[in-house]
Amino acid sequence: MVTAPHHLASNSAITVLREGGNAIEAMVAAAATIAVVYPHMNAIGGDGFWIISEPGKAPVGIDACARAAQLATPAFYAAKGLQAIPGRGPLAANTGTGAISGWMQALQLSAQAGGTLPVSRLLQDACWYAQNGAPVTHSQVNFTTKFLSELQDQPGFATQFLDGTKVPRAETLRKYPALAQTLRTLSEKGLDDFYRGGLAQAMAAEHERIGGPVRLTDLQAQQARVVEPLSVRIAGATLFNMTPPTQGLSSLQVLAIFDRLRKRHQIDEVDTYAYLHALIEATKQAFKVRNRHITDPDVMAARGSDLSHFLSDAFLDECADAVDMQKALPWPEKPIPGDTIWMGTADSSGRMVSYIQSVYWEFGSGVVLEDTGVLWQNRGSSFSLDAKSHNVLSPGKKPFHTLNPAHARFDDGRHMVYGNMGGDGQPQSQSAVFSRYAMYGMGLQQAVSAPRWLLGKTWGQETTTLKFENRFAPQALQQMREAGHDVEIFPEYSDTMGHAGAIVRQADGLFLGAADPRSDGVVAGF
Repeated sequence: MVTAPHHLASNSAITVLREGGNAIEAMVAAAATIAVVYPHMNAIGGDGFWIISEPGKAPVGIDACARAAQLATPAFYAAKGLQAIPGRGPLAANTGTGAISGWMQALQLSAQAGGTLPVSRLLQDACWYAQNGAPVTHSQVNFTTKFLSELQDQPGFATQFLDGTKVPRAETLRKYPALAQTLRTLSEKGLDDFYRGGLAQAMAAEHERIGGPVRLTDLQAQQARVVEPLSVRIAGATLFNMTPPTQGLSSLQVLAIFDRLRKRHQIDEVDTYAYLHALIEATKQAFKVRNRHITDPDVMAARGSDLSHFLSDAFLDECADAVDMQKALPWPEKPIPGDTIWMGTADSSGRMVSYIQSVYWEFGSGVVLEDTGVLWQNRGSSFSLDAKSHNVLSPGKKPFHTLNPAHARFDDGRHMVYGNMGGDGQPQSQSAVFSRYAMYGMGLQQAVSAPRWLLGKTWGQETTTLKFENRFAPQALQQMREAGHDVEIFPEYSDTMGHAGAIVRQADGLFLGAADPRSDGVVAGF
């Protein structure tokens, strides 16, 4: 089974599974395709994170986060008269790109498990769509239009994503010939060419030409890491998520704090005031930890940060104690935007993959390297130039990531992969989907489709309100206002809430899957 926020990515993955490929190989195929057909949400010039689960084995994580370029220092920006890193343009493209290094690492694990499909097969669909045309979605049109003023003059953007100076129409074909050639090169020469071959040389030369800090040595140094995911126990299940620099800790904390609150306060019904208030207040407690501590894991280790403390029973109990069930904690803390895709795959052996791939903001830095067609992320714009910040920019440092693929193992034998795109919204939508399905017995698709909320900014939004889709009961929303929440109402299925998805493997081997009606995706299975 496969779920992805674009139907062509789902189709690429399920075809690989039908041909005997495994869940890892299917995910690489989906990741390559979606980088072509959903370019406003992700690209091969971004980062990625994996959780891979096999029956009888501990889950494995892959950290495919790129580091800040060696030239990227506070002094570099100060010399240009800047007090903050720009959000767009060559100076925002100040890290390498890790996604393809993650594919490489994942395929090494696949080969150890008996995977045999060549890279050329896995990139086949992506090459075809880039060369012959991919459909322009309404989502791509909407966000190109929304951010046109800050994107249209970035190097290479107009050539790749505009018709002259105009936004292309939805439901038309768009070709990406330079990207097609890059994908063919990767198919023929191998994925490592992206970092240590001719492609790397071409990309580094263009970065230097347009005034960005990335150089060939930065690309050559990129290496994905296999890591042990973070985990926490709740009633009936063990939850897994990614290590820093992601906010995987936050996603685990939200559900663990809520699990305590629902027991203490006997929250027996979903989507009531008590349910919504408890989950949102749990989110605030988790974000307070995230905003003060999460950064490059090497920096955290040097500072003596103990992640196990933040997931200990004692600390989580303190967080639950801090929640007032009648009154909202004043908010916001610093909000974090984001632009991402999450996808899940599962094969007949019980292997399951939770994967997330991103360029940070919509279209990332907006920079397209015209020689290779690679859209570059702006993840490094999240660094601070303040020397006192725990997230201060320094060469070789990993930026903070909103990305966090989720996995759960239930005591009754079920396994679940799930996730969501959308900056601050990722832990919140994960908590909504998981709690509705696992704690309140909703069907999996119903749990994904049900109305959602978002505390803070994300996905192009400028306000820090508590946003609700308009399908919640008016009485519950009024009670939220009375408790002090700054409530804002959004349309019934809003892109602002991100695109969620999930796959569950039941103990009897049956798969359940869900795709988000807010996306262009589908579940595919056989």
